[in-house]
Formats: sequence, structure tokens, C-alpha cells
Amino acid sequence: MTDLGAAIAHYHDLLAGGLAAECQAQLETHQRQRGLAFGERMVCTVLRPRFLTSEQYRLIRQAIRALMPAFGKAHALALRDASFRAQFRLADWEEKLVALPKPYSASSPTARMDMFYDLSTGALMCTEYNAETPAGIGYHDALVELMLDLPVMRAFERAYEVNPLFPTRRHVLSALLHSYAEWGGREHPRIAILDWEGVPTYSEFVQFQHYFEAHGFACVIADPRACTYANGKLIVGGAPVHIIYKRVLLSELVEREGLDSPVVRAVVDNAVCMVNPFHCKVLHRKTSFAVLSDEANAHLFTADERRAIQQHIPWTRVVAERFTQHNGARVDLLPFVAARKDQFVLKPADEYGGKGIVLGWTVSQAEWEAALKHALETPTIVQQRVVVPSEPYPTYADGQFQIAERMLDTNPYIWGDTYASGCLTRLSTAALLNVTAGGGSTVPTFVIESRA
Repeated sequence: MTDLGAAIAHYHDLLAGGLAAECQAQLETHQRQRGLAFGERMVCTVLRPRFLTSEQYRLIRQAIRALMPAFGKAHALALRDASFRAQFRLADWEEKLVALPKPYSASSPTARMDMFYDLSTGALMCTEYNAETPAGIGYHDALVELMLDLPVMRAFERAYEVNPLFPTRRHVLSALLHSYAEWGGREHPRIAILDWEGVPTYSEFVQFQHYFEAHGFACVIADPRACTYANGKLIVGGAPVHIIYKRVLLSELVEREGLDSPVVRAVVDNAVCMVNPFHCKVLHRKTSFAVLSDEANAHLFTADERRAIQQHIPWTRVVAERFTQHNGARVDLLPFVAARKDQFVLKPADEYGGKGIVLGWTVSQAEWEAALKHALETPTIVQQRVVVPSEPYPTYADGQFQIAERMLDTNPYIWGDTYASGCLTRLSTAALLNVTAGGGSTVPTFVIESRA
């Protein structure tokens, strides 16, 4: 049985013994060479990857496998039943797009579940489901290679077997090609990675472009506004494309370009295969957590599914004037939540990068009540606060080696709506763990076992 705390301490001792400066210089140099930056910031700012034991990683995958049937059942019912779909609070334009036929079986061929894993209790709680544009995959794979090459890792491997969760880019390419085949594609595909020019994740797109091309698939990175649609073909970079690896958010695409944009029209006309499809929006909205955890929907799920929801989904409701159940007691939702701000979080149903999130324990009572009032005006969820774990992580800056506690999350990637493989870990000294929101660090995740 691997003692994770002992393994972490051993790794830190190796750094403190004289390897920290060399490792820091190598990590910085190689990140710059490979363009591993989120905007102007280096993706990784610490000297240790995330360590998990094989048993801990197995529990993460088990949790995902137990939950996904419930998400899948809710998604399928939402597409069939408009009255049930109303619980997800889709926008009018989303209603139009999800009413179209699904182009292939998976609603989210690529996805990421954002979780908090409290190793002290074994609790695994999911707080968001990025079912539309899961980021960080390309960064993770590149950072695996960089950290495996550090002198400290070579020394660490004398005492521990190290198994990186790698490569996840392979899963992305597999998801694109499988979706394309189901969609009906027969030509050798040319791939377009679409997002706005100048986004801070551009360096990750380059990682994917190189990977796709190395495997024999032409790939172009483009702004959706640079695309044209004519004669049944979506033209990107002067030539037709067959697959869109969509990294632009649908809400931003429709807000800026409308439903008549070349990209949307091409997908609606079935002239190009887009991954993920329009239908991913149902589960991507944070209201999906309210749908799963609301007692009004419990009858839809099997006993095993209800057990998984109870174990891994925090109590979540759409903010509304209503009565509901909390820990078996009937409560008036708004007064109940208003009086217990330290126990809850408010999240807009369709934002990203931490936008609009209100952590009740960080604001005054007046600010909390004002946020609740605003939440009645736009689809918003209120979610039970979960334990945010922390671990010690080492840094080397200005000639000083330091170890400090960092809060961290655990974000497994999900493929084809069914299984997890690969895991993004984000670190922060702030309560909101989100790289887009500013600060923080991304680290690769390794499964380790003692050689003793």
C-alpha cells in the first residue's frame, strides 16, 4: 500500500537536496520553447505533478462510471420531452438547436467533470460538468513529458513507479474520428480547430494541431469569423473541412455571429461534423446538477443511480420561489438559502471561467441577499458548499525553495459519455479554482506506487 504523504515528502526532500534550482530552470525553459502559456502566464508554476495511488484513481473512474448513466438518462429524456427539458432553463436559441436530429450517438464525445476529492474522507464531489469545450488536455500531455524529464523525477523513480495519465490527446482524436464515422464521413478528414483569434488557450490549439498532423490529418486553427459556407462546404483556410473540433463556446458564437453564421448553418445543414454537437448544451448547463439532485426527479433513476447522485452530486437547485427538500426536511428555498450563506454557492447556469460565481462565505449578508435577488432574474443554481482539499506544493523563485499549501481540484476527462481517462489538476491559493479567472497553476496527474 503506497503512503501518498510519504511519497510527496520524499519528492520534496529530493528537491530541497539541491535539485530545485535546476528543475525550475529546465521547466521554465521547456515551457517557453513549447509555448505552454495561458495568455502571458506559464501553465505550470510548481515543481511537482499531482500524485494519486492506483486505488485513488480507480475510485475516480468508478464515480464517473456510476454517474454517467444518470446524466445520460436525463439528457435522453430532455431531448424527447420539452416539458422535462424546461428544467434545464435553455435559452430560446438553444431550444432551436437541440431540437435538431443528433448527428451521432454521444452528446459529448469529449467532456470533463470538475470534482473535489477529499483524500482524508474519500469524498468525491462533482461541482460542474464541462460537456461542451473541455480545456487543458493538450497542456496536460505536454506537461507530462516535461515533468518526466526533470532530474528530480528520475531520482524519484528509484523509489516509486510512476505512471502518467497519458496521452489524452489520443482520446480526442479517437473521439473526433469515431463521431465523424457515425456522422457518415467517408473522406479522409481535414480538421478545423475553431475559436476566437487571440484567446489565451491558443497555445493549446497548437499542441493539438501538431498532434493531428503527426497522425496524418491536415489541421487548421481558425477564427469562426474567417469561415465561409458555400456549395455545401465549410471553407476554412482556403479549403473545405470535414470535422470541426469546436473550442469556441456556442453561447459566444451565437451571441456574436447569430444563428445565420457560416459555422452554424453548415452544421445545421449536416455539411460538416462538429464535436461537440449542439446537444451537449443540455448537460453543459449547470442546471443539469439541479435536475439530477432534485427530489422531484428521483423516480427517474434506479437505486444505483440515486446512490451515485447522493454520493457525488452536492445538493443543487435552480434559484426560484419554491419549496423543496433539504436533508429530508421541507424548506422554503429562498429564505432557507438566504439565512445560510456560509453553506452555499451561487452559479450562473451558463458561464465559464468563474464568471458570476458567488461564494456565500466570502461576502456579506447584504451582498448575498442581493445576489439571490439577481439570481431570480437569470437562470442560476444554488449549490451546497463542498470541502476544498489542499496539498503542499513546491516552488523555486528568487533563489528560494518553498513548500506551501495549495487548494486543488480533480477533473477527470470523460469520453463518449461513458468512461474517464486522464485527469486535469488545477492548483490555487484562492477559493475559486479556475485558471481562466486568473492565477493558479495546472499540473499533470501521475499514478504512483512504491517499489518497496
